[in-house]
Amino acid sequence: MGSEAPPVVTVHITGFKKFHGVSENPTETIVNNLKGYMEKKGLPKGLVIGSCSILETAGEGAVASLYKILDSALSSHDSSSSVDRVIWLHFGVNSGATRFAIENQAVNEATFRCPDELGWKPQRVPIIPLDGGISRIRETSLPTNEIAKVLSGMGYSVMTSDDAGRFVCNYVYYHSLRFAEQHGIKSLFVHFPLFLTINEDTQMRFAASLLEVIASLQQ
Repeated sequence: MGSEAPPVVTVHITGFKKFHGVSENPTETIVNNLKGYMEKKGLPKGLVIGSCSILETAGEGAVASLYKILDSALSSHDSSSSVDRVIWLHFGVNSGATRFAIENQAVNEATFRCPDELGWKPQRVPIIPLDGGISRIRETSLPTNEIAKVLSGMGYSVMTSDDAGRFVCNYVYYHSLRFAEQHGIKSLFVHFPLFLTINEDTQMRFAASLLEVIASLQQ
């Protein structure tokens, strides 16, 4: 009977706490409220939210806690057959953005324009030295162009991007993409504008629509 069940994708979602210049991070609000919002709205068919976590806006000093969260997604799945249905969805803020951005890739470079929340300010440092130099790129296996096209058709101001920056967002995405490749799962990073630019209600609806699109692509 089990093999006849429709495929289910489990999405684990992260946002970030405040950081230098952004006292209220919209992704902290969105991720904290998303589970309840989706329960009222109704989850897309074939999708479950596995976890919603808020990350410290920090690089090197927060790696251990990041991997603890990433590992928890694997340990919560009993059978290996369901592992390929796991997606990590990371939300971060771009305070200068006017649109949502679906990030295609991350670069193996940490160059922080200001110290992170734990005081680290690397310059041209490889995120994972074992991966080689700072020009190494890792790409998501999810169809970013298709995701952006569908969301744009739903009326959202959204684009794809090849530049997730060199700050904590890129740092976390690079680690997550490497982790996803090692474990046969998927990872995606999405940049959100400030609530001053696109209001909270629209951003919550965008997050819900993003989950719907991801669920439809997995069927």
